[in-house]
Amino acid sequence: MTLTSPETARRSRQPQLDPRERERLEHAFRVPRARFMLGVPIALVLLVWSFVGAEFDFAKLGEGAANMGEFLSRMFPPTWDKLDVIVELLIETLQMAIVGTVLGAVLSLVVAFGAASNIAPRWLYYPTRWVMNIIRSLPDLVFALMFVSAVGLGPFAGILAMTVGSIGSIGKIFAEAMEAVDTGPVTAVQAVGASKRQVVQYGVLPQAGPMLVSYTLLLFEGNVRGATILGMVGAGGIGLELTTAMKMYDYGHLSAIVLCIIVLVTVIDQASAIIRKKIT
Repeated sequence: MTLTSPETARRSRQPQLDPRERERLEHAFRVPRARFMLGVPIALVLLVWSFVGAEFDFAKLGEGAANMGEFLSRMFPPTWDKLDVIVELLIETLQMAIVGTVLGAVLSLVVAFGAASNIAPRWLYYPTRWVMNIIRSLPDLVFALMFVSAVGLGPFAGILAMTVGSIGSIGKIFAEAMEAVDTGPVTAVQAVGASKRQVVQYGVLPQAGPMLVSYTLLLFEGNVRGATILGMVGAGGIGLELTTAMKMYDYGHLSAIVLCIIVLVTVIDQASAIIRKKIT
């Protein structure tokens, strides 16, 4: 009578892969030698060309390190005599980010339905993708300047800028998340005669839902940081106060603003990480 060890028994219960399939998986990330040998020189030439064209200078960076150190030394110690103003503007920045994220995520989801190749017809897919590319090619500051001239200074212009900017960036990611779903459930829903709406509702969204929520949280984090920059052109938030402190050489107040922004972004980042961990 042959005794079988627990390890041997465990291995015998494991599903056995076909040898050809095992070989394919083991070599899934092998890069062809000819392609690698050709790609490396091209990449190096492109990198050198970019360094030269961008006038990147390590010597100049070393010379400027002293000036950067001097600038940072002026920012300490921070002054907290205007903490109430900083907190008020940070709350406004947070409110802008919340409203901009909600509006941007809803509109991006609507647009993503037209930009997902497995959902939208061709006559809708390509125009939607082109519109998203146009929006994504323009920075949020351009939209902020446009809306400031349209609705005036204040957080409303910043919210509109974040909302429109989100369609180009997060809308594309939403669409790609829908395209990456497993086709099995979608095919099963279609096989029972489901309508297009039911296919999306029961076959696509349940699979893409966790990723959509995760990307929305990422959008929120980006909007908090983006609202800080949009305020520099008068679109509300803490950015205008930050710009004013820099222009007035009020380094202590500038340091206090920067530290408060870091605390806010860190708290939001940690909270978002916890939520993403729960849903994925």
